[in-house]
Parts: sequence; C-alpha cells; structure tokens
Amino acid sequence: MPSNAGTTRLVIVESPAKAKTISGYLGPGYVVEASFGHVRDLPRNAADVPAKYKGEPWARLGVDVDNGFHALYVVSPDRKQQISKLVKLAKEVDEIFLATDEDREGEAIAWHLVETLKPKVPVKRMVFHEITKPAIQAAVANPREIDRDLVDAQEARRILDRLYGYEVSPVLWKKVMPKLSAGRVQSVATRIVVERERQRMAFRSAEYWDILATLAVAKPGEGPRTFNATLVALNGDRIATGKDFEPTTGRVRAGAGVVHLDEGGARGLAARLADRPFTVTRVEEKPYRRRPYAPFITSTLQQEAARKLRFSSQQTMRTAQRLYENGYITYMRTDSVNLSETAIAAARRQIVELYGERSVPPEPRRYTGKVKNAQEAHEAIRPAGDNFRTPGEVAKELSAEEFKLYELIWRRTIASQMTDAVGSSVSVRIRAVSSAQEEADFGATGKTITDPGFLRAYVESSDDENAEAEDAERRLPTLVKDQPLTADELAAQGHHTQPPSRYTEASLVKALEELGIGRPSTYASIMQTIQDRGYVVKRGQAMIPSFLAFAVIGLMERHYPRLIDYDFTASMENELDEIAGGDHAAVDFLTSFYFGSTNGTGDQAIAHAGGLKKLVTENLSEIDARSVNSIPLFTDDEGREVVVRVGRYGPYLQRALPGAVSGSAPASAPASGEGEGEEGGSQGDRAPIPEGLAPDELTPEKVHELFLGGGGERKLGDDPSTGEPIVLKSGRFGPYVASGERKSSLLRSQSPDSLTLEQALQLLRLPRLIGVAPDGAEVVANNGRYGPYVKRGDEFRSLDSEDKMFTVTLDEALALLAAPKTRQRRAAAPPLREMGNDPLTEKPLVIKDGRFGPYVTDGEFNASLRRGQTPEELTLEQASEMLAEKRAKGPAPKKKAAKKAAPAKKTTAAKKTTAAKKTTAAKKTTAKKAAPKKATSTPNE
Repeated sequence: MPSNAGTTRLVIVESPAKAKTISGYLGPGYVVEASFGHVRDLPRNAADVPAKYKGEPWARLGVDVDNGFHALYVVSPDRKQQISKLVKLAKEVDEIFLATDEDREGEAIAWHLVETLKPKVPVKRMVFHEITKPAIQAAVANPREIDRDLVDAQEARRILDRLYGYEVSPVLWKKVMPKLSAGRVQSVATRIVVERERQRMAFRSAEYWDILATLAVAKPGEGPRTFNATLVALNGDRIATGKDFEPTTGRVRAGAGVVHLDEGGARGLAARLADRPFTVTRVEEKPYRRRPYAPFITSTLQQEAARKLRFSSQQTMRTAQRLYENGYITYMRTDSVNLSETAIAAARRQIVELYGERSVPPEPRRYTGKVKNAQEAHEAIRPAGDNFRTPGEVAKELSAEEFKLYELIWRRTIASQMTDAVGSSVSVRIRAVSSAQEEADFGATGKTITDPGFLRAYVESSDDENAEAEDAERRLPTLVKDQPLTADELAAQGHHTQPPSRYTEASLVKALEELGIGRPSTYASIMQTIQDRGYVVKRGQAMIPSFLAFAVIGLMERHYPRLIDYDFTASMENELDEIAGGDHAAVDFLTSFYFGSTNGTGDQAIAHAGGLKKLVTENLSEIDARSVNSIPLFTDDEGREVVVRVGRYGPYLQRALPGAVSGSAPASAPASGEGEGEEGGSQGDRAPIPEGLAPDELTPEKVHELFLGGGGERKLGDDPSTGEPIVLKSGRFGPYVASGERKSSLLRSQSPDSLTLEQALQLLRLPRLIGVAPDGAEVVANNGRYGPYVKRGDEFRSLDSEDKMFTVTLDEALALLAAPKTRQRRAAAPPLREMGNDPLTEKPLVIKDGRFGPYVTDGEFNASLRRGQTPEELTLEQASEMLAEKRAKGPAPKKKAAKKAAPAKKTTAAKKTTAAKKTTAAKKTTAKKAAPKKATSTPNE
C-alpha cells in the first residue's frame, strides 16, 4: 500500500516476527519496527527504582498510594537499547502508527510507547485481528485514537496486582517461608487445586456390584445377534451405583432407597438367574441430534490442545503466537465466539468443496458466548484470510507442532458451520425372574448415527478418559416389547467409587473461566506461575498441590478469606470491565480496595474491613505461624495426631507425643519462616516425606510405613561392644544409622526396609582399618562420593563392589595400591529409558541419569526432569514439550574464563590485600545489617 508522496510512517508492533510479516504488506514509505513487548513496567526490585525516588516511602510498591495511586514506571533494562532505536526513528518520520494487539494489554503498551518516546509527530492507533494484507491495509486506512478507558482499566489491573502481591506476599515470608508469592488470580487458582486434593484426601472408596448380561435374540434381524445389558433394579428398587455413596464415608447415602449388592449377593443372584427366560418390557426410541461446537476461544483452545495434542497452556499459546504473527490464524487471546461474515462465507465455501452441499446448513451459524465477564471484541480463533488454507496447503511451511495446532483450529472452525449430527437413540428394559422369584430388571442403551454432519470434521475430546466419544455408535438388535431373549452369559461385576479427578491445566483453565476469574491473556501465565512457585507439580497431565500450597491457602482461608473468595475475585473483574467501559473511575476503585473507603466501587467487605492495607498489617500478630504450617492428617490407633509440617527443608511428618496437641503451639512459637525449620521444637517423632509423594497418598498405611519402615526412626538393636542403641534414621541426604556419636549413610545397595543389625554394625565401623603397610602407614577401606575405595596416605584406589569394603585383605589392598593409576574412561551408562522419536523433530529421545538427576535428551538439547516426574511416568509428549522449551531458549551462553589474578610479589602485599578484603567484607556486612529490608522478589498476579 503506497504511502502519501513524501510521507514516511513508523509502524510499531510488539514482536520482530510480526514486524517482518507486516512489512511485507506495506509499500515504500513505511518503516516497521518492534517494541519487543512491554516497554515500561513498575520497578521489579529496589535496584530498578530511580535514585530520586529511593527515599520515598512508597518506592517499594512503585505506586504512590497517597497521591491518586500514581504509578512509577521504569523502562525495562533489556528494552533500553530498543527504545533508543525507536526514539531515533520517531524523529526521522512524519507519522507514527501504533500497531500493538487490540486488547487492554496492547492498548496499554501503545500508551506506554507514547509516554516513553514523546514523539513530536502525529500518532495514530491501528488495529487488526489477523495479519493478512487486506487486514493490514484496512487498519492503516482506518486508524483511531488510543482508548484511554482501556488503558485505565489495564493500569488499574496492574496496580491492583502489585498492591495485592506486595502487601500479602510479605505475610507469607514471615509466617510460612521466604520468597513465596501471593497473587489475585494465582492464589485463587492454587486454592482450587488444593480444594480438589482435600476432597481426594477425605475420600473413602466404596465397593458395589452389579451383573452384566450378554443377551441374545432368537432370530436375529437387522443389527447384531447379541448385546450387553446391566442390572439396574431388583424387585422394583434401583441397584446402587457410584453416585449413591457418600464420598467421605463410603456408605450409601441416607434415604437413597437402593439395593447395595456385595460380591456374594451379585454372584448368588447371577446363579439364580442362570437359564431363566428374559423378556423385553420396554423399548423407547428417540431422535438423536448434536449441534456443532462453537469456534475456539483462548480457553477452549488450551483445553482441546491439552486433550488432543498433550500441549501445556504455555506451549499452546507460544505456538498460537507464532501462527498469528506469521499470518496463519487470527488473534489468539479472545473470549469471543463470533465469526465475521467473510469468515463464515469462507468456511461454508470450503465445506461445500470438501464435504458436499448437504453438509452446509441453509442458514449460517452464529454463536453466543457463555463466558462470565467476557470483554474482548475480537473474533473467535480461526484460520486467517478470506479463503481458508487447508492443513495440507500449509504443511510444508509449518513446524510439526504448528501444523498440529493449525489443523485443530481449522477443523474446529469448519465444523462450527456444518450441519448437525443426527441419528437415533434407543433405551431398552429387560426383565427376568430368578429361581427365588426375584424380579431383576436390566437396561441397555444404543445410539445410531445416520448423518454424522460436523462430526466428519471434528469430535471434541473429554477430560474423562473413560468417556465415550461422541461419534461412537452402540448398535442394538431390532427389539420389540415382549420379545423373548436368552442369556449367553451372566457375569457379576465389582466396582469401586473413585475420588474426584485432579485438575489438569485444561480443566483448571475451564474452572477459572466459568468462575469469571482471569482473562484470556493470563491463563497460560497463571498455569506456569503456580508451578514455578512450587505450589503445584504436574504428574503426567494431573496438577498436584504441594504441602507448601496447603500451608499458604490455609493461612489465607483463616485470616484473609475474602482475598481468595471466588465471587470477590470475579467481582473485581467486573469492576475493571466497568472502568474499561468508562462507567467508573480507576482511582475510586483502587482507593476502596486499598484503604477501605466506601465511597468508591471497591468490594464492600474489604472496605468495611478497613481495606487491604489495614487487613494485612493489623491481623499479622494474630497469625500463629506454627499452626499455619501444620496440616492435620488423622489421629492414629493410639490416639496420636499425625500432621504434616512445612519446614525449611521441605515437608515432614510429625506424630504427637501422648497428651500433646501437635497441630497447635503457643502464639510465640516460630514457624519455618521464622526460624524453626526441621530442627526446632520437640513435639514428637518425625519422618520425612519422600519427594514426589502426593498429599492424598499419605494414607494411614503409608504413614505407618514411613514412620516404621521407610525412613522414620527405628531401633535396630544394641551395639554389643558399647551397649549403645543402634537407630535407623532418615535425614536430608537419605537414610543413615546412628549410635552415640557415630553415624553412617546406607549404601546404594541397601534398603531401610531390610537393613539388619549386622549390616548396621558394619556401616558404623567405616572407615575400616584393614591393617598397617610395611612403611607403617594405615590402610583403610571406606565409601565415598564415587563409591568404595581403599586408601593409604594420599593414595586411593577404587574397589569394584561395596561388599569388598568389608572383606578386602591387607595383601589385596596393597596390591591395588601398588598398581599404577589408570585413567580408564568409564563406559557410558545405558539410558534409563528409550522413549521413541520426538513428534516435533523425529529425533530419538532417551532418558539418562546425570549428575543432577535424570534428564531427557535428543542428543543436542537436554532437559532435566521436573520435580515429581519419574523416568517411568514421563510421556513422550511431555519430553517433547520440555525439549521444545529448551530449543526456544537457544544454547546456553558459554561462560567466560575468569582471569587469573597476578600473584602477589611480596608477602607483605598479600597480607595487606587480605586485610583489605576482610575490612571491606566487614563493612558490607555491617551495611547489610543496618539497611532496611526490601522486596527481593517480585510477587506475580
């Protein structure tokens, strides 16, 4: 598109990839440059605060709360060079177009660019939903002004999150553990995961039985000869199913009015029904119709990419960003299900080409969003352009993961404009009378799809892995009332009720969306933040909360319940929407939230409590740190309360002494964040919790095992030479035996469960004196970092097995020590597991054991397994995702070799240097002690 004669325009976008694509659509006279995302933000730490503000009492927050919540913005250090470049370009052009994303965040970036560049030429805002030539040309031709209401809403959100994080996080530092963070959305997301785990911990399984009958028709007509039916009622009373049991007791719900069959009852009834006639008592047939799904929005894209492609939320958004910036899809952060008229027309044309005219409904489909607090005015996520490119047409241009995601988006978009899937469903009841005159009713359902409609293009997945696919058919024979049937087989079936499933990233995003919490642009970052902070660990796709998360959420539930209340958090989103719409002032909202003024729009419960500031300062002394860091589990058979303590070195079990209450302590008792850790207090015996053990796996049986056999303190016997007890313990570095002042770690080949007194005595005698060499030097055997060895003076030689430490003779040891040292390269250890080829690169992936634990590698990039992951459970998709993240970061920068300091020429000079260093270090230490504490980490949203 040619510029006006003699006019030069600077177009600023967010990313270089976006800049490259857009520059190809604009003619001469346009300079397209990237801002590399956000250019300014609140100070991340004390070092970012400009010198002239360092003395201000509000500098720590970066927000002057006493003067209209004025924000102190600073240019990010890694953006300064690019800003200088943009400033220079702004002086050389006649006009500036700000082409950042069209949402609140993009609007704020545009405003920050104006505030930072301070241009002397006209500035216009250009917006678009897709990066195609027609869309870019239309955006240049129809610019607008910066929307200050959207900017105010985004600025209010950023300040709100800073106030929340910087006021609440220090409470966690003092009462739980240093360097923790709280956040308006982060903490609520963590609470959701913790509440689900609590339900699993409280769950008690129940067993119930029914009968599966394989029934046959005498004269098969249309359909199969046999089909399955399940026992549903006995003598008119319904047979109990999983929904009829209380999840916390495993008992049948009061008033359920059902028959609870056990194994004996089910097998006995099956025997009494053998060889009895079966008769159809009811046949109900209904038409089946299923409408297609709406096009993707951000949350549904993340959910389906997780289910179908096993992508994390971050991976999905990172891939979608590349597809958007290179012109393949529309903007990927949206909660709108609308499609433009041109998009609908493109989809309908393509459906006719690929599936025929019968697959297109007479009228275009239009969808209404169900997302609470939906705000964005974008289209749904769809293929870009007025004519969609099929996956086959773009396959050679995209990476493997880009292709998979594009195909998913294309299929969903096409399916959304196709005809309904239609067919019929049938429900059948069958009765048999047992030899004991019991009336047993069986039920069966069938589904036949006569026209799959949209299911030809797309079938949505479910979070329930056992759920039946929507395009699956269950065909029954043609049956009529009173038709006789025979039973080929009657099998008693046992079932167990299951605890509620853990959240996956996909289902957690869905839960947040349904509650109206968070926004499309924040879901992926929230998923990552709660994992980075150690609140949640992924095991496969499941999200498991840590005990640290239990402690943090427990504190907030007891002392700041409103701050993690679902309705309250959603109401703040509503108020931010009102600011974006120009209906409320940001200052009033922030004042009400922070100071408690009831004149503004802030939440009244917080306002009546005196606001956030008063809430977190006045209640601090009421928080019993020890109680907060204690998570009660149960009371054992001996009446001892068992709790999990969150200590500075990780969680551990503690069992109260008789008569002691382990879950409480005097208000003055310190928590792990205040100096107690694992060493403080003496409330009973302890046992470490193995890394990777989920909270709901701490059953009474498992706890008993940890205390008695798996690492808790256990007496093995007495040392016959000293009379002192020999005790098996577990410490930070694994199990060990102790007797008096002597301690010794277990060998790699030894297990705490099977360790004997004789083995413990051998360990406690290490290092073992083998004898004295002819030169008078002692020869000893011991176990070290690199395995067993023998030693004489400074000479070491390795032993080929741990057993040799206890059996090697003096002559054998001397022979080893006399042999020359050989620097034989150790044979490479075999991989722990071969995983197959990476779906993205086709390179073979293997898991190896490294110095810092297991890691997955493709031969070029390595990625350590994350906390809670095991080589056995790691999936190929997870490994591929981990390596993709490593590739995206690029190779690690090589460390420069440190320059060697010139040796001191004189002893006196060396002494002076050492003394000077000591003096400087002492001054620094004194200065640190005198200086007031400042935030050392930035709490996130």
